[in-house]
Amino acid sequence: MPVFTRFRQPPTPADEPHEEDTPDEAPEGREPDEPHEPDVVEPEDPGEAVEAAPAAEPAARTAGPSDAPRPVRHATWRTWRTWRTRHPRAALVLRRTTTVLAAVLVLGALLLPNTLVALEPNRFARIPAEAVIAAVLLLCLPRAARRVAAALFGLGLGVLTVLNLLDMGFTEYLGRGFNVVLDWGLLDDAQAYVADSMGGAAAAWAAVGAVVLVVLVLVVMALAAVRLGELLAAHRERAARGALTVATVWMTCVALGVQTFGVPVATRSASGALEAQAHRVVDTLRDEAAFAKEAKADRFGATPGAQLVPDLRGKDMVFTFIESYGRSAIEDPVTAPGVGRTLDAGTKALAAKGFRAKSGWLTSATYGGSSWLGHSTFLSGLWVDNQQRYRTVTAGDHLTLTKAFRETGEWDTVGVMPGVQKAWPEAEWHGLDKVYDAFDLGYRGPKFSWSTMPDQYALEAFQRLEHGRKRDRPLMAEVILTSSHQPWAPLPRMVGWDEVGDGSVYDGIEASGVEASDIIADSTRSKEEYGKSVAYSVTSLTQWLERYGTDDTVLVFLGDHQPLARVSGDGASRDVPVSVVAKDPKVLDAIDDWNWTEGLKPAEDAPVWRMSSFRDRFLTAYGSTPHPTGE
Repeated sequence: MPVFTRFRQPPTPADEPHEEDTPDEAPEGREPDEPHEPDVVEPEDPGEAVEAAPAAEPAARTAGPSDAPRPVRHATWRTWRTWRTRHPRAALVLRRTTTVLAAVLVLGALLLPNTLVALEPNRFARIPAEAVIAAVLLLCLPRAARRVAAALFGLGLGVLTVLNLLDMGFTEYLGRGFNVVLDWGLLDDAQAYVADSMGGAAAAWAAVGAVVLVVLVLVVMALAAVRLGELLAAHRERAARGALTVATVWMTCVALGVQTFGVPVATRSASGALEAQAHRVVDTLRDEAAFAKEAKADRFGATPGAQLVPDLRGKDMVFTFIESYGRSAIEDPVTAPGVGRTLDAGTKALAAKGFRAKSGWLTSATYGGSSWLGHSTFLSGLWVDNQQRYRTVTAGDHLTLTKAFRETGEWDTVGVMPGVQKAWPEAEWHGLDKVYDAFDLGYRGPKFSWSTMPDQYALEAFQRLEHGRKRDRPLMAEVILTSSHQPWAPLPRMVGWDEVGDGSVYDGIEASGVEASDIIADSTRSKEEYGKSVAYSVTSLTQWLERYGTDDTVLVFLGDHQPLARVSGDGASRDVPVSVVAKDPKVLDAIDDWNWTEGLKPAEDAPVWRMSSFRDRFLTAYGSTPHPTGE
């Protein structure tokens, strides 16, 4: 019986150390791992070859340092080697399938757009320049460096894929791309929104799933790039010729402007996406410094309290934001009929009580969400369209519209914030002496998805706690209504004002409502429920004014932003309605030159202002004297 042993000879230029899986030395035409008939016997250590030798041969060989024991590879690797030796055809199919999948993943990542609208098959029928450059680079590198470079390239593609997916989500919900400097905190808000809307368990699983998906994308993309890099090295000559050919085709397509299915064949979309992200980061950092300077300049910043809003002395001022009350609610064919009837009915009912209204449009600084950006833009007179600007302005002493009333010393100032469920230090910046959050309004009924309580209840509580009380000074209140917050299911409905009580009356209403999961993926149903929610919020507010408004009550109400794109539509404006309602004719006479529409429903061609312009226009209209602060 022959005896098998190990022996090693010094390598020569023509006889390199051999490892069966080294792709650089794989014969031309065979994949790096393709099974072949070995000339050696598999040893216990599968990473080292064993050759047959006569029984007497080992005695002629002297032991040396190279004979030191080597660590044995993991048992899983040995099992794989054994399996592919016994099943060569199945192993070949598996390897080629893996290679194809790797190519699909890498090319897909290079060609993936960053918006859902652009996610069409024609986007993937193109030649990415980055693939050609990466192939050439990997062909030029030695084995170790090649694997490292391929892994880093794959990780980069994984990061780009994650950023593109985040861009898709942010564009769909907020009408803008993801900002890698500012928007990480919004992911926590998103989880809180899911928890409030669909329960804590769903939010926890969503968070775990998101983390697992990100890790999986990064790991799989790195492995796919390494796999393709090894394949290129195994077929170096053919790969080099192919890369040269594809590069020539790419340059020709660029020069001639060749297109297929309406898009250019040659593309550099991946590097363009990274470049756009880099510009976004640079612009954000520059904007932070510029906005800090802008926020210090205030046209009314040094105005004495006695010279602020003198024409509104003695009036009870109520500034009310209606969540997601946008132009789409009034003009979209699905939502407009119901919302329009509600606004017309409200105008008539208020007129019967002696109230008049004028309405126009404001362009919000936000879209689809981040309501606090709209609130702060409206109140501060600054364009607050990102989280960094919000932090900057709320950390300063820029005069807000609500604070202007406190600065006069003539008003008590309160906030009704049913959506606030944690510490809210911004109350001082808003100029509010007292804030009623979700836990201060005495509500004992069920939540309606994200909204902690129905708007009718919040307004009734406001009446009970503040507006209906006898007081020595008039009241200025900031009220945030939340029933029209997405996902618009289940929705409350109006009950008798005397039946509101502690909110227990809403138990049966919430239980019989539509589930959020039933409408969240259906655009038409979402629009229908959105329209109902806006009609409910407007009805609650106008009925409250009918019931409790006095000769000295002045109501200013508006939407904070448009609903998300699934409801407002792709390319929708950022306009929201705004109305001023009062009994005293002098209040509306003061804004005659605004040319707003009579009633609660602004005409399509009514003036459109940036939301940041409202503060100064309002202060000026009611007699405030400008005293600017320095630059």
